[in-house]
Amino acid sequence: MTLNEFTDKVVLITGGASGMGLASAKRFSELGAKVCIMDKNKTRLNEVNIHLSASEDQIMTLECDISEPSQIEKGMKEINNSWGRLDIVFANAGIGGVMAPIETMDIKDWKKTIDIDLTGTFATVKYAIPLLKKQGGSIVITSSISGNRVYSQAGFSCYSTAKAAQATFMKMAALELGQYGIRVNAVCPGGVATNMSENMSKSPEVQNISMQPHFPRGNQPLMKGSADPSQIADAVEFLTSQKASHITGTELYIDGGESLLQG
Repeated sequence: MTLNEFTDKVVLITGGASGMGLASAKRFSELGAKVCIMDKNKTRLNEVNIHLSASEDQIMTLECDISEPSQIEKGMKEINNSWGRLDIVFANAGIGGVMAPIETMDIKDWKKTIDIDLTGTFATVKYAIPLLKKQGGSIVITSSISGNRVYSQAGFSCYSTAKAAQATFMKMAALELGQYGIRVNAVCPGGVATNMSENMSKSPEVQNISMQPHFPRGNQPLMKGSADPSQIADAVEFLTSQKASHITGTELYIDGGESLLQG
């Protein structure tokens, strides 16, 4: 394997057992990095090695529910005990939650999405800082075009709020952590071909919400259909590389122009 800047770096990916997280895990492992994958789905976590052509000492898999901060903290300790450092964090885990009108949305559904998408991201960054401070590093947060460029999705008030808050948190963290040589950015995908829909549901009332203008999903200037997870991995690789050494506090939109139509 040719040595490059990622060789022997330690990368943490939450929600890394499928979709964008798995694609990024595959990318970093191919580049010679040590990769810790945290995921709540035990079945997919057990199948990770099938998808990655990496040595046993290169991959660590940890079952972790990021809505439980203590589990994240425990995972960071395991990374430190095994590898003694952490260079890159891809805070990617999240859910779509329940799509529902504000009036009828259950408070429990709202809280669950916020706990996972927003508080889980906060806790991931919080507990990674002591390890990242040792040598500096890079954090990438998975936000979305929802809540940042697009507001016309019926029933998305909770999800979009969490994603907008992630982007604001990213900017605050970029300023606070810059003194330690830690860069913080966000990727904001549009539609991506992942299993995200498994963690989403719609209430019957959502069909009564009228959001204008409406454009059919996948109607994009550059391509028709959803992005491939590897295209998100391309962006994560760039943002965590030396080529992006002067980039922090920035959202990178990866949507084929979708948000320019739907905003």
